[in-house]
Amino acid sequence: MSELGLCSRREADEWIEKGWVLVDGEVMDTLGTRIRPGQNIEVLPAAHSAQSQLVTILLHKPVGYVSGQAEDGYEPAVTLVNPANHWDEDRSGIRFAPGHLRTLAPAGRLDIDSTGLLVLTQDGRIAKQLIGGHSEVDKEYLVRVQYGEHTVDIDRRFPEEKLALLRHGLELDGVPLKTAQVSWQNGEQLRFVLREGKKRQIRRMCELVGLDVVGLKRIRMGRVTLGALPPGQWRYLAPNESF
Repeated sequence: MSELGLCSRREADEWIEKGWVLVDGEVMDTLGTRIRPGQNIEVLPAAHSAQSQLVTILLHKPVGYVSGQAEDGYEPAVTLVNPANHWDEDRSGIRFAPGHLRTLAPAGRLDIDSTGLLVLTQDGRIAKQLIGGHSEVDKEYLVRVQYGEHTVDIDRRFPEEKLALLRHGLELDGVPLKTAQVSWQNGEQLRFVLREGKKRQIRRMCELVGLDVVGLKRIRMGRVTLGALPPGQWRYLAPNESF
C-alpha cells in the first residue's frame, strides 16, 4: 500500500487493524499478509476520511532548536507549534486542535544552527514525497560564507573551478553527490538547490572547497516557500498547496 502511494506504512497497519482494507473484496485484517501481484486492493471511505484530517505544518525554525527528538539539552522544534506562535496571516482556514500534534514528525531536518523552512507532518505520503529514497523534490537554501580571512566580496575571490565542484564532482562518505545548482546570491551569500539531504551536507560541501558557513537558511521545498513567515512562527499547509 505504501509502494502504491496510498498511505504510509504506519497508516497501512492502522487501516488493516481497523478492517478498512479489502483485497479482492474481502476484509484483510491481519498484518503482514502477503498478496499476489494483480490482486485488487480497495480502501474503505473511512480510511480516506481519516487521511483527509491529517495536517502538515510549516515552521520557520530559529537557531537553537533541533528538528527531531530533544538532544543535548536542546528543545525540539515541534515545541514551537502552539497557539501562541500560530502566524496571524495563516490563510489555510484550519483551526488549531491538540490532535494536530499527534504523530507530527519532521519531513527532513535542519541543523540546530540553521534556520528556515521546516516541514512537520502527520501525513506519511508527504513525508515520503519529501524525504523518501526516490524523492525528486528540490530544496533551496541561502548560505552565507567566509573564505579564509575574506568576509566580503567573496564572489570575486573564490575560484570558479571550486564553484564548479560545488555543483558537481564532490563526494561525502565515499558516495558521489547528485548535481546541485549553486550560484552567488550576492558577494557573501550562495544559493544552493539540492535534491538530496545528507546530514550537514551543505556545510560539509563548503568545507571541502575551503568555505566556512556562517549562516544557512532554507527558503523553499518544492513549490512551497518560506515567504514572510516570521522566525519561531508556523502555519498550516493550505488545501490548495502542494510540494
